[in-house]
Amino acid sequence: MRQFVRAVSWVYALAVYGFIFLPVVVLVLFSLQSTSFPIPPFTGPSLRWYDAVLSDARLTSALVNSLMVAVLSSAAAVTLGFLSAWGFARFVLPGSGLLRGLITLPLTVSYLIIGMGLLVLFNWAGVPKSLLAAGIGHVVINLPLCFAIIYSQMGDHQINIERAARDLGAPEWKVLLLITVPVMAPAIFAGFFLSMTFSWDEFVISFLLTRFDTTLPVEIWNLLRSGLNPKTNAVGSLVFAVSIVLVVLFELTLLRRKPA
Repeated sequence: MRQFVRAVSWVYALAVYGFIFLPVVVLVLFSLQSTSFPIPPFTGPSLRWYDAVLSDARLTSALVNSLMVAVLSSAAAVTLGFLSAWGFARFVLPGSGLLRGLITLPLTVSYLIIGMGLLVLFNWAGVPKSLLAAGIGHVVINLPLCFAIIYSQMGDHQINIERAARDLGAPEWKVLLLITVPVMAPAIFAGFFLSMTFSWDEFVISFLLTRFDTTLPVEIWNLLRSGLNPKTNAVGSLVFAVSIVLVVLFELTLLRRKPA
């Protein structure tokens, strides 16, 4: 009976992981196709389409744009999220429960709604479609996430450390930069890397708020409008690879907290 349960467990695990990763495996496999059609039989492996992607000035420009938007918007989101979490955790504010709920509310709103709202707002304010507008949109969707991660890790033991620093004569800005930030570093890095992952893959807001300079997901969409080919598979594989790297960094950041 035990062997039967173990066999069923293995079959279940294989089915779950196959369901999740089979589309990605097919994508990566046919990105290595040597012919012009991503259909069986497999004629690779070949790096022909990766070379074509890296030789395409528009795609490489979109790749750089995506990295720039992801890094800068994530840095802004995690900074604002940290300051908000620190303010709510260290000071008694009227209606703080309601205010905390309002900060995290965008987590429940679809990116399409947020993007349409930002598009209307920027049109009204005269802000043109650009990477800056897309970056602001990414800050809007990632700030609540950073706030939730960092605020959940703020506890009374950190308050005691900060109080001891103040008793020894440290001004408030030194307490914040030299005590609070290092203590909260795992949560801050986790929020940053998770924000980068979401910003790197984000399409809807970037599609609505950019025009001439676009991000990589928007360029992939433009390629897909002419149909599937191994080049789009190669671009998708590169996006997936970068996402995996960011997720691994995120996991390592979280795991570093356990021994402490």
